[in-house]
Amino acid sequence: MTSPDNTSPITPAGLAALKARYDHLLGTERPEIVEIVSWAAGNGDRSENGDYLYGRKKMREIDRELSYLAKVMKHAKVVDPRQQPDKSRVFFGATVTIADEDDEERTVTIVGDKEQDASDNRIGWSSPIARALRGAEVGDLRTVRLPQGVKEWEVVSISYPGDDAG
Repeated sequence: MTSPDNTSPITPAGLAALKARYDHLLGTERPEIVEIVSWAAGNGDRSENGDYLYGRKKMREIDRELSYLAKVMKHAKVVDPRQQPDKSRVFFGATVTIADEDDEERTVTIVGDKEQDASDNRIGWSSPIARALRGAEVGDLRTVRLPQGVKEWEVVSISYPGDDAG
């Protein structure tokens, strides 16, 4: 049974990145591989033809990724953080600075699960930290259950794209 809201939030930039990847695979990489496979197929015995075997494997990988990207884009719901009416609270697209008990600060941006990137401090909407921060205001304390244990964070600042102050 499908849930009534079978969508995943994503930022406009996140959807654009998915579309760009899809277009690149479909318009550039896949045609190149098809050309290699066609050429290799004309070279005779396919069972020992490395170009042919590698090309077929690569084409299956590309087709799988294209299928995955199409599914993700179909279920994506674009949420523009700049349109957030209440910018005093943490919602989708917020960039939040939090501090732990030792006053160690960390700044994260809450994005769609398919566009999260820990190395760029972008955390997924469904992550434990993002779930704990939802609806928080500056000064609020939030407890997060992480694999390494419970941690308490204080919300230090909240900003959204297009904010004059942020």
